Amino acid sequence: MPTVETETHGQVLIIRMNRPERLNALNHEMRTELARTWTDFRHDPTLEVAILTGTGRGFCAGEDMKESLADGAPGGRPLELEDPFRAGTLEKPVIGAINGFAMGGGFMLVERTDLRVASINAIFEVSEAKRWLLGGYNHGHLANMPYPIAMEMALGYRFTAERFFQLGFLNRLVAPEELIPTALEMARHLLTLPPAARVNTVHMMRRMRPAPSPAQQKLAAALHEHGAKSDLIESRAAFAEKRPPRFLGWDDPQDRYRLPDLME
Repeated sequence: MPTVETETHGQVLIIRMNRPERLNALNHEMRTELARTWTDFRHDPTLEVAILTGTGRGFCAGEDMKESLADGAPGGRPLELEDPFRAGTLEKPVIGAINGFAMGGGFMLVERTDLRVASINAIFEVSEAKRWLLGGYNHGHLANMPYPIAMEMALGYRFTAERFFQLGFLNRLVAPEELIPTALEMARHLLTLPPAARVNTVHMMRRMRPAPSPAQQKLAAALHEHGAKSDLIESRAAFAEKRPPRFLGWDDPQDRYRLPDLME
């Protein structure tokens, strides 16, 4: 069974992540196939809009932690082929059709989409705080969320689709059976626009999104190193073994009080 399935509707390509038994967790094979699919879509002159969705109860559960644990590579092995969707080099608009759980890396796929329609039963979570040494500090910032909401996202709380719709993170909230028809309706509107207007507007809107400053990015890099690296594997081992994690926190307990800070 292919890990990524596609179907075309005129100039619209539906890309469907297809590991329903693992809530479409991103193993190396699926990430490779997605990179190939996005590359083909980018260069196909007959396709103008993509819809990204998942099979089964999950949109995408994020990192395949069992594979990462087996490989000893938190976050997954590097890909040989660049993924233009993840890299930000894809010039065509992408509509997210979120059918279920969008967690961790799956949430990051959602936030890369330009328009979003979600099933009323979808669940969202920024999971970095559970798996890394720094929580998802930038996601609420990218989404223009108020500070307490961005903090809630960064600390790994879950959000219902209804709440994210109320907060303006989603464009449409629909019954499960209306998910793909609504996404296709949104795509058909995009196709009524002059091609240059569609491409140029999407490009400009993407460039206007907030981003952490260079100083904040340096601080984030330092904080990603500030703590016991063994906790990266422990978080994944606990998940795979279905047990509570036994975190160390810091190799030296005094490091708790030696936090790096912004340097201008």
